[in-house]
Amino acid sequence: MVASTAAARAESRPAKARIRVSPWHAVALIAIALICVFPFYWMVTTSLKDQAVALASPPAWLFEPTLDHYRMVLGPKDVGPSLLNSIIVAVSTTALAILLGTPAAYALARFEFRGKSDLWFWFITNRMVSPIVLALPIFLLARNLNLIDTHLVLILLYLTFNLPIVVWICADQFRGIPRDLDDAARIDGASRFTVFLRIALPLAAPGVAVSAIFSFIFSWNELLYALVLTRSASRTAPVAATSFMSGYDLPWGQIMATGTLIVLPVIVFALIVSRQLVRGLTMGAVK
Repeated sequence: MVASTAAARAESRPAKARIRVSPWHAVALIAIALICVFPFYWMVTTSLKDQAVALASPPAWLFEPTLDHYRMVLGPKDVGPSLLNSIIVAVSTTALAILLGTPAAYALARFEFRGKSDLWFWFITNRMVSPIVLALPIFLLARNLNLIDTHLVLILLYLTFNLPIVVWICADQFRGIPRDLDDAARIDGASRFTVFLRIALPLAAPGVAVSAIFSFIFSWNELLYALVLTRSASRTAPVAATSFMSGYDLPWGQIMATGTLIVLPVIVFALIVSRQLVRGLTMGAVK
């Protein structure tokens, strides 16, 4: 009788209270975190070293920091306009992807219509096409439309790749919202668009945040199409970073300074939406 009572009490305890994290788990997590953070640490510290110190062997862990590389890349190397171009393209693409993708995701999650499966299949398989396969046709099309070296060609191109991501993630979020909420709002006289805007969209905010940051990162980091379709007026930051490399000289300090400037906006954006991002990534993981 006593044994059965103790077993019942053990089963009634919350799962959280029964979880025990061993010291080895903590050590493993710390080790993984250090491995993930170390490349960023090395990039930032190298950007603050002189060229001779950056190439020292063994590596110099203690050094006098300098901002000369940042002055160089933001001055004579003219990386600043490239960063601005990346911000314009990434923000515009993300905003358009959210603006167009969330209504499409809501429609796919809530309605049944002819051709829905074909449309969903197109959204899913869109990301399966290798970018290098489309590089030449897209270049010829952009040249015929006089869109070479413009922000518009990159925004439209990145939108075609980011829109399926938004639809894919947000559709799953909308499916998790009970239909009873939509029906109750419709009975109260709300239009379908009002239901989407004031009820479904706020509840799906975590998924929207996840899709937004993925769209921003993909647009910000893309190199192949930006290298093919831009020259100088709309050159993005990743393309500018490749201009430092030559056959005879590798200015590691300037390369790392440019890399730090490229990573910084993504980190800031991730911190802004971090709360919704964590909720969106973990939603559905726990029942």
